[in-house]
Amino acid sequence: MDEAATTWARDLFYASLRYAKSPPSPDDVVIADFTDDPEKVEYIRVLIYQILHGRDVVACYNLVLLIVLAVFTVRHFITQRRDQRRWKEITQLPRSSEQADKLLVSSSSSSSTLQGTQSSLPDSIKPDTDLERQPLLAASARPKHRSLSKTFQAWLMYQPRPVPFVNRTLPPNETSLFVLAYFALNVFFQFYQSPLEPKYFFAFADRIGYVFIVNLPLLYLLAAKNQPLSFLAGYSYESLNIFHRRVGELMCFAAFAHFVCFVIWQVWCCPDWLLAGDLWDFLVDQRNLIGMGALVAYELLYVTSLASFRARCYELFLASHVVLQVVALVFLYLHFPTSHPYVLVSLAIFLVDRLVWRLSLKSDCFTADVQVLEDGQTLLLSGNWSIPHQSNRPLSSWLRHSIRHGWKPMDHVFITVPSLGRSHSLQTHPFTIASSAPRHLDLLEADMPQQHAWLSLLIRARDGFTRDLLQYSQSHSSVPLRIDGPYGSTGALEMLRACDSTVLIAGGSGIAVVFPLAWALAQDRPQGGGSRERQSIHLLWVVHSPSHLSWLPQERLDELAEAGVHITIPGPTAEAGRPDIAGYLAELGTRAQVRQQELGVVVSGPDNLNRAARNACALVVKDGTKIRLSVEKFGW
Repeated sequence: MDEAATTWARDLFYASLRYAKSPPSPDDVVIADFTDDPEKVEYIRVLIYQILHGRDVVACYNLVLLIVLAVFTVRHFITQRRDQRRWKEITQLPRSSEQADKLLVSSSSSSSTLQGTQSSLPDSIKPDTDLERQPLLAASARPKHRSLSKTFQAWLMYQPRPVPFVNRTLPPNETSLFVLAYFALNVFFQFYQSPLEPKYFFAFADRIGYVFIVNLPLLYLLAAKNQPLSFLAGYSYESLNIFHRRVGELMCFAAFAHFVCFVIWQVWCCPDWLLAGDLWDFLVDQRNLIGMGALVAYELLYVTSLASFRARCYELFLASHVVLQVVALVFLYLHFPTSHPYVLVSLAIFLVDRLVWRLSLKSDCFTADVQVLEDGQTLLLSGNWSIPHQSNRPLSSWLRHSIRHGWKPMDHVFITVPSLGRSHSLQTHPFTIASSAPRHLDLLEADMPQQHAWLSLLIRARDGFTRDLLQYSQSHSSVPLRIDGPYGSTGALEMLRACDSTVLIAGGSGIAVVFPLAWALAQDRPQGGGSRERQSIHLLWVVHSPSHLSWLPQERLDELAEAGVHITIPGPTAEAGRPDIAGYLAELGTRAQVRQQELGVVVSGPDNLNRAARNACALVVKDGTKIRLSVEKFGW
């Protein structure tokens, strides 16, 4: 084939991928009569058909995602309605029986409400003891027969050990199963009716690029703090963040595979008569150079998003994540016109989240008091203000999203402290709100008394921003800051309200998550003798050293105890070793099983504590106890 015919064929490929839809059959691809070789004409006709047909197949990918989202949405709203109905029944129905009261008295008598005691805990175990090998129930207390459904439910809840050598933390089995299903879906769309013959390898490589493109909106939607997925599926941003990372990893792999496959096509699979030059000519082609720019940008996004990099250079991670995202989208837009609608949708998600919501509607400025706590490495930022009354206008109510209008238990915010320096004025850092949430925000109309908000943030100083803030606080009693938020989900609170008994486990600064939950549950109790008193609330707080107890004032603990919360604070792990979390949960699980009650568990702490509590719950579920579990993991 002469040079003119080769150029024409290559241009035909690109034109087909830009504008055409796949024809119903290869025969419908019209090829100009530029050569007398019918085999070459037929080859080009079939190749173009395979490319375009593959694009039509992969275009159905987002439709499948919408169907999956619809299933999770229906499941979430059914569960939410059931929890609300259950909560109403618990708060209104009379006490069930005298036996339930006796069991409650027994439970209360074995729980501690005094700081530093551990009467409801077994003896503390040594740090080198394997929690997972400790028996949860005595042999006589374990059921002889376990149902298959309970065994499978326990397996889904179980979290495997970290990967050896690299010490990579693995998610629970249910999350891993969902991630594998997501990967399998992408593999299916890559190989379904895809030609595997070397001579059609161009179509295979092109489909990989299209698999990358159709995942773009999902990637940016999962990264947005203001996203409909939390409302529709009932999962918080923190819970969805792991899926954002897995989607990004798959896309980075797809981008690299797309590049490698085209190199393979150019070097080994492309017919000689279709070649327009050697490998160097292929690499320096303008379109391919732009594509390699997008590849480098997304691979850098992956590298700077690794947990090890975020832990060491969090500020650089924040800055590079914003810049590289914009650069990658620009390169991708210029690389090929087929990506235009997906790039524009992703860019719209990014800009609306960052500019419209985070920098305007959900952002507010305050001056907060700052105090260095007893351990010398932890800060307490606090502020208070009067919550504005709610406007009766629907639009004003919808736009009422900043922290000035209140928050809910387990919400978190992003703070910016410009006074720390120019670089810090462009950074936002996430922290969970450690104080109780204002109540009845939806009822703050113009004719009601104004409510006051008391905001506290617990910040442990490490490196970078937190270390600079600690140094600033040593010479200042207040600090001006900008707060972006609040963000979060009420799923855990709604789940706990619907359970007969609740267990809240905090490790260290995880008390910032658990305390607002415990306070909200305690305040939900009726003042009279209603059956809400049957719902026992247990709080276990594990601290590393005695100085960490200053993170939550003693008067707050006393108020919880007076409200009926059973508080257990074992000896600091630095002195007494790790407490027997498994035994603690097994005891409460056995009581719930005897009463035929549902136990709600929320855990917030470091990875080791979260995993130990999760696996203890899995074993109790396997033995027949009804447990609903929510784990709030540290890290971003």
